[in-house]
Amino acid sequence: MAQALVAYSPGDVAPEVAAKAKLCVLDLLSSAFAARDLPWAAQAAELARQSSLGVAKGAGILGSSDIVSIQDAAFANGVIGHGLVRDDMHVGSVSHLGTVLVPTVLALAEGARASGAELLAALVAGYEVGGKVGRMLMDSDVTKIFRPTGTVGPIAAAAAGAKLLGLDENQTVTALALGANAAAGYNEWAATGGSEMFFHTGFAARSGVAAAQLAAGGAYASRTAIDGEAGLLAAFHRDLAPQIPMLFADRAEILSVFFKPVPACNFAQSAAQAAHTIAQRKKLRANDIERVTVRVTRAAALYPGCDVSGPFEHVLQAKMSIHYNVAAALRHGDFDESNYVPQQNSDVLTIATKTRLEVDDELTKAFPAKQGAEVVVQTRAGDELRERVEDVVPTDEAGVRARFAAAAAAVLGERQAARLVELVDGLESHADAAALSRATRPSARAATPATRKRLPRAKRVTPAKRPAAPKRAAKSKRAPRAKRAAAGGRAQRKASR
Repeated sequence: MAQALVAYSPGDVAPEVAAKAKLCVLDLLSSAFAARDLPWAAQAAELARQSSLGVAKGAGILGSSDIVSIQDAAFANGVIGHGLVRDDMHVGSVSHLGTVLVPTVLALAEGARASGAELLAALVAGYEVGGKVGRMLMDSDVTKIFRPTGTVGPIAAAAAGAKLLGLDENQTVTALALGANAAAGYNEWAATGGSEMFFHTGFAARSGVAAAQLAAGGAYASRTAIDGEAGLLAAFHRDLAPQIPMLFADRAEILSVFFKPVPACNFAQSAAQAAHTIAQRKKLRANDIERVTVRVTRAAALYPGCDVSGPFEHVLQAKMSIHYNVAAALRHGDFDESNYVPQQNSDVLTIATKTRLEVDDELTKAFPAKQGAEVVVQTRAGDELRERVEDVVPTDEAGVRARFAAAAAAVLGERQAARLVELVDGLESHADAAALSRATRPSARAATPATRKRLPRAKRVTPAKRPAAPKRAAKSKRAPRAKRAAAGGRAQRKASR
């Protein structure tokens, strides 16, 4: 992998791939701008600020004027970008790679002399490694316990970071190995509604940045950390010589990424869309429905939190449950954020209890190339309403850009949001990749009260008792600067754990 990463250059990024990478950037930024006021986003940003007191140079927190350390910026932005559960999806690795990779390259770019074209190449490389490693590791049995993004994310981020910093082959090997040693994350949150899921992506981005910086500073790690007898593949009981194509040898992994139409779990997307289609044909209330049957892939039925009809206390539990997503789509006919506050949707809760899942063999055979679903509604009047979709209909380019325009204008103002789009679209022509991160900081006159529309505060989105605010983190020593020739970037002081 290191050989392929070092050999990959901006000139190797095909136009189709570059265009997709830019959409991934816009999608992540739109999610981050829209989610920045949510509790977990605010907690991550505050921790980053406290951990970075006195930092002379660093990177920005998206949608704010705050400058924190490079590692803390990667952490905070990784959490913020995941706040709506609407970030991009790579089905083969079952991972949200963009919410780890975009914060990684944005943070590192502020301390490295990299061009916009080099940032795009690094981003594509991260998706490539994350996609390939995820395909090696993930199946429905693994994902019942291990969080794919938390496991794959640090390795993908280390690859992107190594590429952006211009590390050589040996340094890249070390970065990948250290990323593999940071692979972590468990799926207990899906049952409890715990917010650790949001922090997985921040941990992954921060670990990837640290892995690349340590490698740049001369650290040495095992060349066999992934495929050795006591390495990552062995830990997951996988073949130590997996039949996976070499990096960049076939269709780029980033082209397999899709943008969610529903701000909820990947495995709920197609079922929610099928239910939405039924709702467009007939308006339904809980009292109208006798029962709902949802046919899904085996992977969808087994993923933690998906086959749950209640009770629902937290927003995250609602967003994970296929039952709740289908019920919300049937009742409301849309995918508005307010649909996912259980305490405000009694009819949805009732419909969810009338819903059950069935594994469909044909849909399972088509997975992961396709992930379809079928929804069958039996009404109390004796009618049967049925809709089957063979695959998710993703949000298209126009939809991604529209979501970005709305979210960015609310934070930056319309003029600055438009300039940010122009910067992303012309990224190859920019000599300084750090300009992208700087463009996400609101100016003094960014948005007037009339144009700023923020998502509901914690009391509305998370009715359960909020955890206490994080205590002030102790100052940590700054790491020495790494020479550009050897490091390709500057090491910042450690992020507090």
